[in-house]
Amino acid sequence: MKRLLTVICQRNGQSTTEMVLLFPVLIVFVLFIIKITGLLVLNQKMQMAGTYVARRYQLQSHVTEYYAKGWDRRFLKKDIQRKVEDIVGLNNPGTRQFLSLSALRVDIDTKNNWTKITLTANTKAPRIAFLCKYDKNKVCDRDRYCFRGYNFLCEEGAKIQVIKYAGPNERPAPYVRPENK
Repeated sequence: MKRLLTVICQRNGQSTTEMVLLFPVLIVFVLFIIKITGLLVLNQKMQMAGTYVARRYQLQSHVTEYYAKGWDRRFLKKDIQRKVEDIVGLNNPGTRQFLSLSALRVDIDTKNNWTKITLTANTKAPRIAFLCKYDKNKVCDRDRYCFRGYNFLCEEGAKIQVIKYAGPNERPAPYVRPENK
């Protein structure tokens, strides 16, 4: 053990300058990978939630106007919104912070033959301080992809939208015998 300590102490180490310069670059890459992974996870959760909303609304909504304006609006849409918030993770503080979620909206459009379901999630900008202190116009220099990245990192965040379509609710009518018995 004593010999090992003497060998370690006598050996010249790597230059600390290289470590000091490379460590912040490593941290930046790790932050980007975490944020990109968070966006991919959010997109996958939105796809699953969109499928859930489309299928549930297709099976539980009503065709008659009385129930469509009453029960569907009062109960079904609000219950679907709560379930989607649970699926995406808006109600969980840890998931909400990891995914940078700020709001989630579920829109159900029944005006056409197919029901259009639109899920929209707004994320907050990560606002990494040492990247956002520079002027956007000088950094990007007329590059539209750079402007989009800068807007996501420093100003607006992202808006992820998933659109699903559900067919009409065509449940078979119960068989009624001609003599109504």
